[in-house]
Amino acid sequence: MKLATIENGTRDGGLVVVSMDGERYLAPGTVSTLQQAIECWDECAAEFQALSGRLESGDGAATGTVKIAAPLPRAWQWLDGSAFDTHGELMQRAFKMDPIEHDKPLMYQGLSHQFYGPTDDVPFVSEADGIDFEGEFGVVVDEVPMGTRSKDAMRYIRLLVQINDWSLRTIAPKEMKTGFGWVQAKPACSVAPFAVTPDELGDAWKDGRVNLDLEVRWNDERFGNANGGEMSVGFHELVAHAAATRTLCAGTIIGSGTVANANYREVGSSCISERRSIEMLDAGAPVTPFMSFGDSVFMEARNKDGSVLFGAIDQRVVED
Repeated sequence: MKLATIENGTRDGGLVVVSMDGERYLAPGTVSTLQQAIECWDECAAEFQALSGRLESGDGAATGTVKIAAPLPRAWQWLDGSAFDTHGELMQRAFKMDPIEHDKPLMYQGLSHQFYGPTDDVPFVSEADGIDFEGEFGVVVDEVPMGTRSKDAMRYIRLLVQINDWSLRTIAPKEMKTGFGWVQAKPACSVAPFAVTPDELGDAWKDGRVNLDLEVRWNDERFGNANGGEMSVGFHELVAHAAATRTLCAGTIIGSGTVANANYREVGSSCISERRSIEMLDAGAPVTPFMSFGDSVFMEARNKDGSVLFGAIDQRVVED
Protein backbone atom coordinates (compact mmCIF):
# COMPACT_ATOMS: atom_id res chain seq x y z
CA MET A 1 0.00 0.00 0.00
CA LYS A 2 1.25 3.45 -0.94
CA LEU A 3 0.16 6.71 0.71
CA ALA A 4 0.85 10.36 -0.04
CA THR A 5 -0.17 13.86 1.00
CA ILE A 6 -1.33 16.45 -1.52
CA GLU A 7 -1.15 20.18 -0.92
CA ASN A 8 -4.57 21.68 -0.21
CA GLY A 9 -3.82 24.95 1.57
CA THR A 10 -3.66 23.45 5.06
CA ARG A 11 -0.60 22.78 7.21
CA ASP A 12 -1.01 19.00 7.06
CA GLY A 13 -2.32 18.60 3.51
CA GLY A 14 -4.75 15.93 2.37
CA LEU A 15 -4.15 12.19 2.64
CA VAL A 16 -4.50 10.05 -0.48
CA VAL A 17 -3.93 6.41 -1.37
CA VAL A 18 -1.77 6.06 -4.48
CA SER A 19 -1.55 3.37 -7.15
CA MET A 20 1.56 1.20 -7.18
CA ASP A 21 2.90 2.99 -10.26
CA GLY A 22 2.38 6.38 -8.56
CA GLU A 23 0.13 7.62 -11.37
CA ARG A 24 -3.34 7.79 -9.73
CA TYR A 25 -4.84 8.55 -6.34
CA LEU A 26 -8.03 8.34 -4.32
CA ALA A 27 -8.86 10.13 -1.06
CA PRO A 28 -10.19 8.10 1.89
CA GLY A 29 -13.43 9.10 3.55
CA THR A 30 -12.63 8.26 7.17
CA VAL A 31 -9.54 10.42 7.79
CA SER A 32 -8.09 13.47 6.06
CA THR A 33 -4.40 13.45 7.05
CA LEU A 34 -1.64 10.89 7.38
CA GLN A 35 -1.17 11.75 11.04
CA GLN A 36 -4.79 10.83 11.68
CA ALA A 37 -4.31 7.62 9.71
CA ILE A 38 -1.32 6.53 11.83
CA GLU A 39 -3.30 7.24 15.00
CA CYS A 40 -6.18 4.96 13.91
CA TRP A 41 -4.27 2.55 11.70
CA ASP A 42 -6.06 -0.64 12.67
CA GLU A 43 -9.44 0.93 12.00
CA CYS A 44 -8.41 2.66 8.74
CA ALA A 45 -6.26 0.03 7.04
CA ALA A 46 -9.21 -1.87 5.51
CA GLU A 47 -10.46 1.24 3.72
CA PHE A 48 -6.96 2.02 2.44
CA GLN A 49 -6.62 -1.52 1.09
CA ALA A 50 -9.97 -1.24 -0.67
CA LEU A 51 -8.95 2.04 -2.29
CA SER A 52 -5.64 0.50 -3.33
CA GLY A 53 -7.54 -2.29 -5.06
CA ARG A 54 -9.69 0.20 -6.93
CA LEU A 55 -6.58 2.08 -8.05
CA GLU A 56 -5.03 -1.08 -9.45
CA SER A 57 -8.23 -1.59 -11.44
CA GLY A 58 -7.71 1.80 -13.10
CA ASP A 59 -9.81 4.05 -10.88
CA GLY A 60 -8.61 7.39 -9.49
CA ALA A 61 -7.44 10.86 -10.50
CA ALA A 62 -4.01 11.59 -12.00
CA THR A 63 -1.27 12.50 -9.50
CA GLY A 64 0.20 14.77 -12.16
CA THR A 65 -2.67 17.21 -11.62
CA VAL A 66 -1.80 17.90 -7.96
CA LYS A 67 1.29 18.96 -6.01
CA ILE A 68 2.53 16.32 -3.62
CA ALA A 69 3.95 17.38 -0.26
CA ALA A 70 6.05 15.36 2.16
CA PRO A 71 3.96 12.42 3.45
CA LEU A 72 4.00 14.14 6.86
CA PRO A 73 4.48 17.88 6.19
CA ARG A 74 5.02 18.20 9.93
CA ALA A 75 5.40 15.54 12.58
CA TRP A 76 5.35 15.29 16.34
CA GLN A 77 8.86 13.89 16.41
CA TRP A 78 11.88 13.31 14.13
CA LEU A 79 14.72 11.13 15.42
CA ASP A 80 17.72 10.40 13.25
CA GLY A 81 20.12 7.54 13.80
CA SER A 82 23.63 6.95 12.52
CA ALA A 83 23.40 3.28 11.68
CA PHE A 84 25.97 2.92 8.90
CA ASP A 85 29.36 2.24 10.45
CA THR A 86 31.26 2.96 7.23
CA HIS A 87 30.04 6.56 7.20
CA GLY A 88 31.03 7.21 10.81
CA GLU A 89 34.42 5.53 10.45
CA LEU A 90 35.32 7.52 7.33
CA MET A 91 34.44 10.80 9.04
CA GLN A 92 36.39 9.89 12.17
CA ARG A 93 39.50 8.89 10.24
CA ALA A 94 39.43 11.94 7.97
CA PHE A 95 39.04 14.43 10.81
CA LYS A 96 41.31 12.49 13.18
CA MET A 97 38.57 12.18 15.78
CA ASP A 98 38.59 9.57 18.50
CA PRO A 99 36.04 6.81 17.87
CA ILE A 100 32.77 7.32 19.70
CA GLU A 101 32.67 4.65 22.39
CA HIS A 102 29.11 3.43 22.63
CA ASP A 103 27.14 0.27 23.25
CA LYS A 104 23.86 1.74 22.01
CA PRO A 105 22.75 3.14 18.64
CA LEU A 106 23.66 6.75 17.92
CA MET A 107 20.66 9.06 17.58
CA TYR A 108 19.72 12.73 17.83
CA GLN A 109 16.41 14.58 17.89
CA GLY A 110 15.94 17.05 15.06
CA LEU A 111 13.52 19.62 13.68
CA SER A 112 10.12 18.08 13.05
CA HIS A 113 7.64 20.92 12.55
CA GLN A 114 8.47 21.13 8.83
CA PHE A 115 9.41 18.66 6.10
CA TYR A 116 9.99 19.85 2.54
CA GLY A 117 8.07 18.18 -0.26
CA PRO A 118 9.93 16.18 -2.91
CA THR A 119 10.10 18.94 -5.53
CA ASP A 120 10.22 22.04 -3.31
CA ASP A 121 13.05 24.52 -3.76
CA VAL A 122 15.07 24.47 -0.54
CA PRO A 123 16.23 27.88 0.76
CA PHE A 124 19.47 28.52 2.64
CA VAL A 125 21.00 31.70 4.01
CA SER A 126 24.59 31.29 2.87
CA GLU A 127 26.70 28.99 0.71
CA ALA A 128 29.48 29.50 3.28
CA ASP A 129 27.54 27.31 5.74
CA GLY A 130 28.53 24.18 3.78
CA ILE A 131 25.25 23.01 2.25
CA ASP A 132 25.12 19.22 2.01
CA PHE A 133 22.54 16.56 1.21
CA GLU A 134 22.27 13.23 3.04
CA GLY A 135 20.37 10.32 1.52
CA GLU A 136 18.58 8.13 4.07
CA PHE A 137 15.73 5.72 4.62
CA GLY A 138 13.25 6.10 7.47
CA VAL A 139 10.26 4.58 9.21
CA VAL A 140 7.00 6.03 10.54
CA VAL A 141 5.78 4.28 13.66
CA ASP A 142 2.51 3.83 15.49
CA GLU A 143 2.52 4.63 19.21
CA VAL A 144 5.39 2.64 20.74
CA PRO A 145 5.16 1.82 24.46
CA MET A 146 8.04 2.80 26.69
CA GLY A 147 10.45 -0.07 27.20
CA THR A 148 9.59 -1.89 23.98
CA ARG A 149 12.31 -4.38 23.11
CA SER A 150 13.81 -4.69 19.65
CA LYS A 151 12.29 -8.15 19.10
CA ASP A 152 8.83 -6.60 19.51
CA ALA A 153 9.45 -3.27 17.78
CA MET A 154 8.78 -4.37 14.19
CA ARG A 155 5.05 -4.55 14.85
CA TYR A 156 4.93 -0.76 15.37
CA ILE A 157 6.55 0.16 12.04
CA ARG A 158 3.69 1.26 9.79
CA LEU A 159 5.40 2.96 6.85
CA LEU A 160 8.78 3.33 5.17
CA VAL A 161 10.02 6.60 3.67
CA GLN A 162 13.02 8.01 1.79
CA ILE A 163 14.65 11.14 3.22
CA ASN A 164 17.14 13.87 2.34
CA ASP A 165 18.49 15.04 5.69
CA TRP A 166 20.00 18.43 4.83
CA SER A 167 23.10 19.49 6.77
CA LEU A 168 25.19 22.65 7.13
CA ARG A 169 28.70 21.29 7.50
CA THR A 170 30.65 24.35 8.57
CA ILE A 171 28.23 24.97 11.46
CA ALA A 172 28.07 21.36 12.68
CA PRO A 173 31.58 21.09 14.22
CA LYS A 174 31.07 24.27 16.25
CA GLU A 175 27.78 23.02 17.66
CA MET A 176 29.19 19.58 18.39
CA LYS A 177 31.95 21.11 20.52
CA THR A 178 29.38 22.71 22.83
CA GLY A 179 28.09 19.29 23.89
CA PHE A 180 24.49 20.45 23.48
CA GLY A 181 23.88 18.98 20.02
CA TRP A 182 22.75 20.39 16.69
CA VAL A 183 20.32 23.25 16.12
CA GLN A 184 21.52 25.55 13.32
CA ALA A 185 23.40 22.79 11.48
CA LYS A 186 20.26 20.71 10.94
CA PRO A 187 17.52 22.50 8.96
CA ALA A 188 14.31 20.84 7.79
CA CYS A 189 14.56 17.53 5.91
CA SER A 190 12.98 16.64 2.58
CA VAL A 191 10.94 13.48 2.03
CA ALA A 192 10.12 11.55 -1.16
CA PRO A 193 6.45 11.65 -2.23
CA PHE A 194 5.25 8.19 -1.23
CA ALA A 195 5.20 6.41 2.12
CA VAL A 196 4.83 2.67 1.65
CA THR A 197 3.89 -0.24 3.86
CA PRO A 198 6.82 -2.63 4.47
CA ASP A 199 5.16 -5.49 2.55
CA GLU A 200 5.51 -3.52 -0.69
CA LEU A 201 9.29 -4.07 -0.58
CA GLY A 202 8.96 -7.86 -0.62
CA ASP A 203 12.27 -9.50 0.28
CA ALA A 204 14.01 -6.11 0.13
CA TRP A 205 12.59 -5.51 3.62
CA LYS A 206 14.63 -7.87 5.75
CA ASP A 207 15.94 -7.76 9.33
CA GLY A 208 14.53 -4.25 9.74
CA ARG A 209 16.59 -2.95 6.82
CA VAL A 210 15.77 -1.51 3.38
CA ASN A 211 17.93 -3.67 1.12
CA LEU A 212 17.74 -1.36 -1.88
CA ASP A 213 20.17 0.91 -3.68
CA LEU A 214 19.66 4.64 -3.14
CA GLU A 215 20.54 6.47 -6.33
CA VAL A 216 21.90 9.98 -5.71
CA ARG A 217 22.63 12.48 -8.50
CA TRP A 218 24.08 15.95 -8.01
CA ASN A 219 23.47 18.37 -10.89
CA ASP A 220 22.41 15.37 -12.98
CA GLU A 221 25.72 13.56 -12.44
CA ARG A 222 25.95 10.23 -10.61
CA PHE A 223 27.11 10.67 -7.03
CA GLY A 224 26.26 7.41 -5.28
CA ASN A 225 24.30 4.21 -5.35
CA ALA A 226 24.80 2.79 -1.84
CA ASN A 227 22.58 0.03 -0.50
CA GLY A 228 20.49 0.38 2.67
CA GLY A 229 21.12 -3.18 3.79
CA GLU A 230 24.45 -2.44 5.54
CA MET A 231 22.92 -0.85 8.65
CA SER A 232 24.84 -1.95 11.75
CA VAL A 233 21.50 -2.07 13.58
CA GLY A 234 18.05 -2.46 12.04
CA PHE A 235 15.13 -0.06 12.31
CA HIS A 236 13.55 -2.26 14.97
CA GLU A 237 16.63 -1.69 17.11
CA LEU A 238 16.52 2.07 16.49
CA VAL A 239 12.85 2.10 17.52
CA ALA A 240 13.61 0.18 20.70
CA HIS A 241 16.50 2.52 21.52
CA ALA A 242 14.28 5.59 21.11
CA ALA A 243 11.53 4.05 23.26
CA ALA A 244 13.81 2.85 26.05
CA THR A 245 12.73 5.54 28.51
CA ARG A 246 9.69 7.15 26.86
CA THR A 247 6.65 6.34 24.79
CA LEU A 248 6.95 7.29 21.13
CA CYS A 249 3.89 9.08 19.83
CA ALA A 250 2.14 7.83 16.71
CA GLY A 251 3.67 9.50 13.67
CA THR A 252 7.23 9.60 14.99
CA ILE A 253 9.72 9.41 12.11
CA ILE A 254 13.04 7.62 12.67
CA GLY A 255 15.88 7.88 10.15
CA SER A 256 18.71 5.49 9.34
CA GLY A 257 21.44 8.08 8.99
CA THR A 258 23.43 8.53 5.78
CA VAL A 259 23.38 5.37 3.66
CA ALA A 260 26.97 4.17 3.23
CA ASN A 261 28.68 0.96 2.13
CA ALA A 262 32.09 -0.56 2.78
CA ASN A 263 32.74 -0.70 -0.99
CA TYR A 264 32.28 3.07 -1.26
CA ARG A 265 34.87 3.35 -4.02
CA GLU A 266 32.59 1.32 -6.28
CA VAL A 267 29.14 2.54 -5.20
CA GLY A 268 29.92 6.14 -4.24
CA SER A 269 28.44 8.10 -1.36
CA SER A 270 25.12 9.57 -0.23
CA CYS A 271 26.49 12.88 1.05
CA ILE A 272 29.23 15.33 0.05
CA SER A 273 30.95 15.25 3.42
CA GLU A 274 31.66 11.56 3.05
CA ARG A 275 33.23 12.07 -0.37
CA ARG A 276 35.34 14.90 1.03
CA SER A 277 36.46 12.59 3.85
CA ILE A 278 37.61 10.01 1.30
CA GLU A 279 39.54 12.73 -0.55
CA MET A 280 41.18 13.82 2.70
CA LEU A 281 42.29 10.25 3.41
CA ASP A 282 43.56 9.75 -0.14
CA ALA A 283 45.19 13.10 -0.85
CA GLY A 284 45.33 14.99 2.44
CA ALA A 285 42.72 17.61 1.51
CA PRO A 286 39.14 17.71 0.21
CA VAL A 287 38.54 18.62 -3.43
CA THR A 288 34.77 18.43 -3.84
CA PRO A 289 32.98 21.65 -2.79
CA PHE A 290 29.68 21.80 -0.97
CA MET A 291 26.52 22.89 -2.80
CA SER A 292 25.98 26.27 -4.42
CA PHE A 293 22.74 28.16 -5.03
CA GLY A 294 21.12 26.77 -8.15
CA ASP A 295 22.50 23.25 -7.64
CA SER A 296 20.09 20.32 -7.82
CA VAL A 297 19.97 16.94 -6.08
CA PHE A 298 18.03 13.85 -7.11
CA MET A 299 17.43 10.77 -4.94
CA GLU A 300 15.47 7.65 -5.76
CA ALA A 301 15.32 4.05 -4.58
CA ARG A 302 13.39 1.70 -6.84
CA ASN A 303 12.24 -1.79 -5.99
CA LYS A 304 14.28 -4.75 -7.20
CA ASP A 305 12.04 -5.15 -10.26
CA GLY A 306 12.64 -1.49 -11.17
CA SER A 307 9.16 -0.35 -10.15
CA VAL A 308 8.43 2.98 -8.47
CA LEU A 309 8.53 2.72 -4.69
CA PHE A 310 9.01 5.96 -2.72
CA GLY A 311 9.18 8.15 -5.81
CA ALA A 312 11.97 10.67 -6.32
CA ILE A 313 13.29 13.64 -4.42
CA ASP A 314 14.26 16.20 -7.08
CA GLN A 315 15.13 19.59 -5.62
CA ARG A 316 17.08 22.79 -6.16
CA VAL A 317 19.03 24.81 -3.61
CA VAL A 318 18.10 28.51 -3.59
CA GLU A 319 19.12 31.63 -1.68
CA ASP A 320 16.71 32.66 1.07
